Amino acid sequence: MLSKHFCTEAKSKAKSKKHKGLLVSMNELPVIQKSYDFVKWFVPILNKLPRDHKFSLGDRMITELYELLEGLLKARYSKNKLTQLVDLNSQLDILRYQTRLLYDFELISVKRYEYINQQLQGIGIELGGWIKQQKQQNGKLRANNNHYEDIANFN
Repeated sequence: MLSKHFCTEAKSKAKSKKHKGLLVSMNELPVIQKSYDFVKWFVPILNKLPRDHKFSLGDRMITELYELLEGLLKARYSKNKLTQLVDLNSQLDILRYQTRLLYDFELISVKRYEYINQQLQGIGIELGGWIKQQKQQNGKLRANNNHYEDIANFN
């Protein structure tokens, strides 16, 4: 007979996968995982920009990318997610324009520009879905509160 501890450990290992030597949780929110993967891919590219762009646009973009990932992680545990998520959506828009500048300054190829936009679009879709879900959830909470207020006023 297998011990309870062993069964629990086996289940937790089944929910994780090995990714380039690191243990990655399968339970991570897709928007967080996509953002993490994007930051990991994009930061080394930004660090290789020519000096006159690396220390201005490149550093700003790196900061935006890290703040986006940190914001998503904080929103995951926040009680008031909606406000944070809407702010993160505007950060994503800033990254889109900064990427466009990279392309317009001929610092990235068309192929790379399209790939970056595809990744930002994917993150935006996930983030938009999360925002929509939070709006629906907030609407239900308000409806319930109004219902209880009506009952209290009736008595």
